[in-house]
Amino acid sequence: MQDYKKINFATNKDVVLRYIPGHFVTPNSHVNVYMDLSDMKARQREARATGEELAEKYLVSDLIDTILCLNGMEVVGAYLANKLTKAGLISANAHQTIYIATPEYNTSGQMMFRENIQHMIKGKRVLILIDTATTGATLKSAIGSVRFYQGTVAGISAIFSVADKIENIEINALYSTRDMPDYKSFAPDNCALCKAGEPIDAFCNGFGYSTIR
Repeated sequence: MQDYKKINFATNKDVVLRYIPGHFVTPNSHVNVYMDLSDMKARQREARATGEELAEKYLVSDLIDTILCLNGMEVVGAYLANKLTKAGLISANAHQTIYIATPEYNTSGQMMFRENIQHMIKGKRVLILIDTATTGATLKSAIGSVRFYQGTVAGISAIFSVADKIENIEINALYSTRDMPDYKSFAPDNCALCKAGEPIDAFCNGFGYSTIR
């Protein structure tokens, strides 16, 4: 694997998007860029900066009761919640705080919440937080799950997103294809990189990547 390239966030030096060009297989697509968000998710200073920047979009917004964290975004979600509560955003739930929730996946790959977690979703305004939104498959599953458990999707936040909206819900992202205009995503059965004979560099998901050569 070659060295990382970086895109610095305009207003915060601690928010840095690291990526590697190549040919990568994700659970839902083939992409020409792997974004390594591990430091943004797990390093305290970068996670705090990322969460606080994402919070800016909601400081004057509607109430948020729960942040639903996907793909290992719990640390970022906690800092996001901390910034919102410090700014005086009061949630509607009885404890006047913001829940940080993570879905479980059943054997069919569907998101689910057990009985002890369901009160964090049912009747709550839920902000969905994801690392990258490319095909939209994971977000659609999350939206459906929140609605199934009788919650309301209050918004969607992402570090990187290809789309501006999904199911008429705005996606607030720190980075987009405006920052990375060469980014491409392909359906697995119609991949231009595969057709061009470009070998796969790695398989990747929300946990990271595994090289195959």
